[in-house]
Amino acid sequence: MKFHLNTAEIYIPDNEPMESALARTTHLCLAAHQDDIEIMAAQPIIECFQQKDKWFTGVVVTDGRGSPRNSIYEHYSDDEMRLVRFKEQRKAAIVGEFAAQVMLDYPSKIIKDASKVEPVDDIVAILRATKPKVVYTHNLADKHDTHVGVALRVIEALRKLDPAERPERCVGCEVWRALDWLVDSDKVTMDLSHHENLQLALLGVFDSQIVGGKRYDLASMGRRRANATYFESHGVDDAQGLSYGMDMTALMNDATIDPKEFIREFVQRFATDVLERVGRMS
Repeated sequence: MKFHLNTAEIYIPDNEPMESALARTTHLCLAAHQDDIEIMAAQPIIECFQQKDKWFTGVVVTDGRGSPRNSIYEHYSDDEMRLVRFKEQRKAAIVGEFAAQVMLDYPSKIIKDASKVEPVDDIVAILRATKPKVVYTHNLADKHDTHVGVALRVIEALRKLDPAERPERCVGCEVWRALDWLVDSDKVTMDLSHHENLQLALLGVFDSQIVGGKRYDLASMGRRRANATYFESHGVDDAQGLSYGMDMTALMNDATIDPKEFIREFVQRFATDVLERVGRMS
C-alpha cells in the first residue's frame, strides 16, 4: 500500500499480514493527532477489544511535531517529538489490540489546506483497504482547526467512494469541544461504563502529553463521567461513562450538502431549544 509520503507507516500489533490485517477492520477512526483516537473513540475500541468478528483500526493524519512540551520533553526538537509520539501511538495500538495503526505523517498545514489532494487520496486508499462498517472522525463543531480540517478531508474522501463502498455510518466525535450542548435527539451516545482500566491505560501511554503539561487522561475520564450523570435530569444514571458524537452520515452520502449548512442546523436546533425553554419559563 503506497501513500504520498514515504515516511508514512502502517503498524500491525499482532504481525498479521498487512492486507488481511486491514481487511478485518470493522471500525475505523481517522484522527488528527496522536492520542486523539483514544480520547474520542474509546467506545469502538472497547467494542472491538477481544472480539474475533470486530476489529478497530486507527489512523493518525498529522506528524505530531508541533505539540507543546514540558518536563523531560522540554528540550526535544520537533523531529524528536515526532518519534516519541509515533512510539506512544504504537503502544496504544498494542494496549487496545488494534487491527492496525496508520500514521500518515502530514504537517498540520497540509491538512488545513483544502486545495491539497494528497491526504484525501491516502484516506480513500485506507477506506478501500479496510471497508469499515463505521467511520469515526472529528466533529465539525470542534474548535481545533486541524481537527476540523481532518473531518472535512475525511468527508471528501468518503464522497469519492462509490455508494456501495461506503460505510454504514460516519460519526463525528468530541475532543476540543464537548458535544453535551447538542440537543438530546442529535446526540450519538457511546456507552463507556466498562473497562475503565483499559480506557485509562490507552490514555496513559501518551506520557509526552500528560507529563508535558496536559492531563488529557483525567480530563477525558472526567468528561465521560460528567456526560453520564448530566445526560438525564429526571432519572438515575444509566451509564457510568458516556461520550458523544454527531451523526455525519448524511454528509457522506449527499455531496450537495454544504458542511457549513450541515453544522449550522445542529447549532440552530440548540439555539431553538434554549430560547423555547426560556420562553416557557418566562
